[in-house]
Amino acid sequence: MRAGGLVAFPTETVYGLGANAADPAAVVRIFELKGRPADHPVIVHLDNPRYLHRWVREMPPAAERLAAEFWPGPLTLILPKADDVNTVVSGGQNSIGIRIPAHPIALQLLTAFGGGIAAPSANRYGRLSPTRPEHVREEFGDALPVVLDGGESQIGLESTIVSCLGNVVRLLRPGFITRTQIEKVVGTLAEAGDAPRSPGDRGSHYAPLTPLEIIESEELEARAAEFAERGEKVAVLAMRAPMHAQRYLTWINAGKKADAYAHNLYNHLRTLDRAGSMRIFVQAPPADERWTAVIDRLRRAGGLGAASADSGAG
Repeated sequence: MRAGGLVAFPTETVYGLGANAADPAAVVRIFELKGRPADHPVIVHLDNPRYLHRWVREMPPAAERLAAEFWPGPLTLILPKADDVNTVVSGGQNSIGIRIPAHPIALQLLTAFGGGIAAPSANRYGRLSPTRPEHVREEFGDALPVVLDGGESQIGLESTIVSCLGNVVRLLRPGFITRTQIEKVVGTLAEAGDAPRSPGDRGSHYAPLTPLEIIESEELEARAAEFAERGEKVAVLAMRAPMHAQRYLTWINAGKKADAYAHNLYNHLRTLDRAGSMRIFVQAPPADERWTAVIDRLRRAGGLGAASADSGAG
């Protein structure tokens, strides 16, 4: 990394593709390897808040409270960028995303490196995020020679992103840390409004190659039968077992526990993506806050845009 190379490393959320955040040429290599648009900012990872002054112009009081409550952890704060930080990191904006991860290998890497590491998820742009080292190797092969193996990611979904700009606090991306938890620390959040661009904010993102559609539980078998009648394969990610076996059908019962479902989501979608199906049907999760992050990722995987960060409704 000190020589400008890239390293994939584990965090508690997903695996990151890391480069020296203070080396613009190295950060550009991230964009090139991922096929990531240049205006799509990356998150800078630190091992300690005492280094914030190198990256952030100021730390608003709300951000101070959130950092004290949730760092190290799966929370990214969008903050005013320090003037000397290259805009390649921020996607050309005057704001910057900062996170202190809660994974021992990530923290050991950061401490040994001695600086900020710019790291989006270690996957091709717009595709499923990696939660295991083999996912990273499948994505990049020999193009990425170093992958630090930390086993399976504990959470399995990307960090919650909260903007703290202009004394306005907004939830930009739901995650393991919920809106209710954030509001307990800083009060009622503002609506997204004129928010800065942030990682994962595209309407189509986190997507398998197979077209994905979210449908209600009672429609799963009937929709699958439509494909079976044409001799076409279909894959299903559900929260229950199938009512009866069908030819041409691959079915995963992911269960009804929100945290376990989220933990396994990308791995299940990768499995279904390899099944050679014409379509992936996903049973619509419950519309409550525990499922907001899952619904957000599924909607984007289906090209439907963001879920409501208020209720988790689709």
